[in-house]
Amino acid sequence: MAIGRYLKILVCFGFAFAGVVRAQDDFVVGPLYSDFKLTLSPGRRVEAVGPFFYSQQVESEQQIGFPPLFSWTRDPDLNLTELDLGYPLISFRRYGGEYRLQIYQLLSWAGGRSQKEDATHRFTLFPIYFQQRNAQDPSQDYTALVPFYGHLKKRLMRDDIQFVLFPFYSVTSKKDVVTHNYLFPFYHERYRNQLIGRQFWPFYGKESKGVTYRTNQLEKTEIIGGHERFFAGFPIYTHNKEGLGTDNPSDTLGVIPFYVRQRSPKRDSTTYGWPMGYTVIDDAQQKYQERDLFWPLFVKAWGEGKTETRIFPFYNHARNESIESDWYLWPAYKVNYMHAPPLERKRTRILFLLYSDTVERNTNSLASKRRVEMWPLFSARRDMNGDRRLQVLSILEPLFPNNKSIPRDFAPVYSLWRWERNAKTGDSSQSFLWNFYRREQHKADPRSVGGHGAGGSGNRQTGGLPYKDPIKDPCEQLDDCKKISFLFGLIQYNSDLEGRWWRVCYFPIGRTCAGAAASTH
Repeated sequence: MAIGRYLKILVCFGFAFAGVVRAQDDFVVGPLYSDFKLTLSPGRRVEAVGPFFYSQQVESEQQIGFPPLFSWTRDPDLNLTELDLGYPLISFRRYGGEYRLQIYQLLSWAGGRSQKEDATHRFTLFPIYFQQRNAQDPSQDYTALVPFYGHLKKRLMRDDIQFVLFPFYSVTSKKDVVTHNYLFPFYHERYRNQLIGRQFWPFYGKESKGVTYRTNQLEKTEIIGGHERFFAGFPIYTHNKEGLGTDNPSDTLGVIPFYVRQRSPKRDSTTYGWPMGYTVIDDAQQKYQERDLFWPLFVKAWGEGKTETRIFPFYNHARNESIESDWYLWPAYKVNYMHAPPLERKRTRILFLLYSDTVERNTNSLASKRRVEMWPLFSARRDMNGDRRLQVLSILEPLFPNNKSIPRDFAPVYSLWRWERNAKTGDSSQSFLWNFYRREQHKADPRSVGGHGAGGSGNRQTGGLPYKDPIKDPCEQLDDCKKISFLFGLIQYNSDLEGRWWRVCYFPIGRTCAGAAASTH
């Protein structure tokens, strides 16, 4: 917050002659400069030069931003640091001992300590260069320069990868399955305990695996089913048997595009004319039957586990034990329901993301939250604790709802109107054009009233003010305290326990004492 303090000193010096700044007051001459208390969180925020600078302190978290180019967040209590520079061009994240520096999602450095307290450092220039170094365990080191030569560990969804002049030769392993690739992906040989297979894709391939066993976390023996897989002229002819040795072996035969059938104790499926023909499904496990014609255009399902009627794109209604989906004139109108106690969720959408309304509810506490968005006009939300926020415009938030960098780096630039309300304190605030107009409404602290407290003159309980009930908070018996600033602070209004006053061009033009203000109510 040091930068914010220096800016405040500079701006306040220019207005000091008018006596408009008092210690511990909010100071708003937006969009030039604004220093104010946050509404939804305990902290303060400084905004300057329209949307192009902000500094914020929320408890132990500090934020500084120069939207849309730079933002920095630090929380020493959580040992957290986040930095964006021209996001998504450069981003840095550190949490505890783990860190990651990424340049446009292609060039990255990462490191930290594993559960064994091994310090690991990684560097990636995707997809050309990969490197890892572990000072405590050199066996975890690897280097890869694609496509010439390399060795990777626990990358690209494989436990181990070795290659020379890829794709001419490579060896990969996942769990205990080892695959030798020659001219990937055309020819490979694969083997492990009870498994052997080879393929010359797309002409011929065959693989078989016997039944194996393993001990789970409960020290019980589990069966791992075997399989037999074969194809000729892929994908024209395929024949696969899965789950051999288990209670649900399956046999799938495909002659594309004429016929596909699957048989198992829990589910039977037959398709005539794949993929868009006529399909018959009998699911004994989920307890439903289904008929599809030119899937996904026409679907009819019925039974205990699933019901669905679809005539694409005009109408669809689908339901199972926990999920329900309805749409009309897809994608004009779509509604999804989810019931997974203690969570209930409903989302209504019009034209994909043009309009979205999401409501989540806790069935135990009956608390709920809601998020309404109309792209690119506005985003509105209500949290579980009742806090509310409205933002106009909202260009990126509907597209990336869970991206933390969007509110920090881009939203300040295009959010023309902001409204917030704290459900617990009753405080609220509105801001238009980066505080060109700003209005705050909050409950006042009676201790801030000069000359009227328990040590002041007048009634010992009420401070000499004509409140109706000396026991209740005085602010509950007056109108909410208000602050309004408009036109670079040239017009200001304040109403609090000390009274009411106006300033025009930073000079006071009228003041009403607290007693007179209270008597009008």
